[in-house]
Amino acid sequence: MLPGEDGFTYQGFNPVWDSRKPAAVARCASPADVQACVEAARLRVPIAARGGGHSYAGYSTPEGGLQVDLRRLAGVEVLPGDQVRVGAGAALGEVSRVLAAAGRCLPTGTCPTVGVAGLTLGGGIGVLARKYGLTCDHLVSATAVTADGRLVTTSAQQEPDLFWALRGGGGGNFAIVTEFVFGTVPAPDVTVFSLQYNTTADVLGAWQGWVAQAPDELWSNVVVRGGAQPTCRVGGCFVGSVGELASLLSGLPAAASRFIQPQTYAEATKYFAGNGIEHESFVASSRILRSPLNDPGKAVDLMIGQSDESYLIFDSLGGAVAAVAPDGTAFPHRTALASAQIYFKTPPDNAVGTAEAMGRVRDGLGALTGDTGYVNYIDPQLPKWAEAYYGTNLPRLREVAARYDPDRVFAFAQSVPR
Repeated sequence: MLPGEDGFTYQGFNPVWDSRKPAAVARCASPADVQACVEAARLRVPIAARGGGHSYAGYSTPEGGLQVDLRRLAGVEVLPGDQVRVGAGAALGEVSRVLAAAGRCLPTGTCPTVGVAGLTLGGGIGVLARKYGLTCDHLVSATAVTADGRLVTTSAQQEPDLFWALRGGGGGNFAIVTEFVFGTVPAPDVTVFSLQYNTTADVLGAWQGWVAQAPDELWSNVVVRGGAQPTCRVGGCFVGSVGELASLLSGLPAAASRFIQPQTYAEATKYFAGNGIEHESFVASSRILRSPLNDPGKAVDLMIGQSDESYLIFDSLGGAVAAVAPDGTAFPHRTALASAQIYFKTPPDNAVGTAEAMGRVRDGLGALTGDTGYVNYIDPQLPKWAEAYYGTNLPRLREVAARYDPDRVFAFAQSVPR
């Protein structure tokens, strides 16, 4: 489909990147369609896959290139043996709905319109990660079109180096995945909670020690909201009863208000999904807390005077995430305490100024955490981004990229460097 034709659309979730325009959009309905796209575009124009369209830097829209729209490859099929086959264009909401109806669960993120492909390829942090691991940890196999147009199946036994790289090496690198097969777990009943606080630094400090000692069944985050006097919320979910959770929450400071509710897995996915926003303008980045911050007050101070639409979100890791070695998959942050997302909402016409403010928070937090980051919150301005996203796994990722895409067919501004 070309510009000017009826139905020509290419925009993703974030309107900040709507100014990026492809030369054409191919709406693929089969792996053969994807192969034809790669053959037509390779060494001629930029090419990028689009699943959920949530790339934080708009990379699923290649400027002047070919956008390979995978949303017609969105089937979700529950298989025998507690597995599920998922098309690369499927969104998390549909995956969760189909699995919940079968009494199964795949640990994923919470936004229902995020694509399963991008989430998995970057690792897949979510609210059940401490109990069940990352989304990529459940990947059994992936079918993908390589830069030379081959359709290959990757698994621990087939194309194992590519399979390793697809589990945390970042979306847009190496190949275009058309289908995933995941292992699933029984859908758990959980207890969700939210604690509101008027103070922040002491809560963040207490939370760090508390979550480090928490059982794997507990996942939690701290959301610091900017303003003249930043406030925070501690939330999360627990694979267990209200009584057990209440006992655990006694280890945190007393909250100004408190919400606790038992829910089924299906109810919890809707709870964490919120209002299901179709589009939201923002600029964002990330850091990884390898260990507790020595002075959490310095992190909170970064949010003083920021917009009340700015957020610093600490999501707990550990538990089952840490049960996999840092080099077991391409996702390197296995031993970390938490990820930290820096998320600033902004009108599109003020994105540059907001990005500068967000960048100061990112760099200030980086002074406390070191050069770290999560590739699914990819940031075009992040210093030393390759080292931050991939750590000690970067050399092997370079080798895989050079082997599977020597001509840089899938190259973009922050693709794995050769």
